[in-house]
Amino acid sequence: MLRQLARLTVPVESAGERACAIAVYADAADRTFPAAERGFEGVACVDDASRALILLTDVWAATRLPRLRAWALGLLDFLLYMQVDDGRFVNFISNWSGQRNEAGVTSFPGGNFWHARGVRALARATVILGEERARAGLERGIEHIRAARDVPPDIRSIHVLMAGELLRAGEFPELRAQLPSWCDEIAACRRDGVLFDNPDQTEPHLWGHQQEGVLADAGQLLGRDDLLAVARESALTYLAPRVDCGFDEPTVQPYGVASAVYSLERLRDVTREPRFDDLWRMARGWFDGRNPARRAVYDREEGRVYDGIDSGVLNVHSGAESNVVGGQALLDQVIRTAPRLAPFIETCFVPDVRERLSGAREPVAR
Repeated sequence: MLRQLARLTVPVESAGERACAIAVYADAADRTFPAAERGFEGVACVDDASRALILLTDVWAATRLPRLRAWALGLLDFLLYMQVDDGRFVNFISNWSGQRNEAGVTSFPGGNFWHARGVRALARATVILGEERARAGLERGIEHIRAARDVPPDIRSIHVLMAGELLRAGEFPELRAQLPSWCDEIAACRRDGVLFDNPDQTEPHLWGHQQEGVLADAGQLLGRDDLLAVARESALTYLAPRVDCGFDEPTVQPYGVASAVYSLERLRDVTREPRFDDLWRMARGWFDGRNPARRAVYDREEGRVYDGIDSGVLNVHSGAESNVVGGQALLDQVIRTAPRLAPFIETCFVPDVRERLSGAREPVAR
């Protein structure tokens, strides 16, 4: 996955000497193309850069490979460039010169998903990379989250993840007072024991559905068995049947499977129940052919995760999100192989990116 993310990494001139972002979409020949499903949005976004930064810091923390830290810092420069003065984020750049799209349907300043992901990435850069520039952006961005009301559970779950990481690192202790109520919001949005992503749904969507894992993790941090019980029931009722059938649905994307993998991993670690260990292993098997297409979604030889399965057919496009979330779902494998694959990852960067990540000066704080 890191090889494909390196292929998709492009310099962003306006964001600084080292700044880079990751192309949203790419076809089977690695030709990139912009997001335009709901009208033109752009070529790269905060959503993907944020999640990629989190993946890279996870792998860097375990391997200490210098290139991974430099890469993460290049993405951080991009994220700080995309944060406007009041602390909110614009999501997309319209072109690789760095023109911000401030009016797109999924790009306007302060949209829930990209703001939540952007702030979580700044929290990670603060805690893991020790970047004071990230802390300044985090302080401005987190106030919008603390003031937000009527937040859907799929977005609130990102806030809870961020708060838990900061509290475990001894940062922003004031979040401990809000964390229980955020968890209660998530737990309250359920029907027949199943956690929903928002109150208007008729059924949850697998894409981005990680509330079970978030509540299990937060329940452990807060010492609240009731949150763990809610998470456990929802996972066995909603996630388990989907894993058992190999995610046999009309369209399944890597992000949906990776979200299930995350929840099952957290429940496995917190409960120590063999059923969750089995489900976690089976869910990860989707990437290696335990799916309706009977084909590997993760091409290990090429180092790329494909964009999913539609009506039993593998979609051989391979964009940013698929490779980031694939890396998160199979993180232990990425960590184990990254040192050996480091030379191959390096050759996947275009020369401009290699130069930027090797020799750029430290940017001046905004």
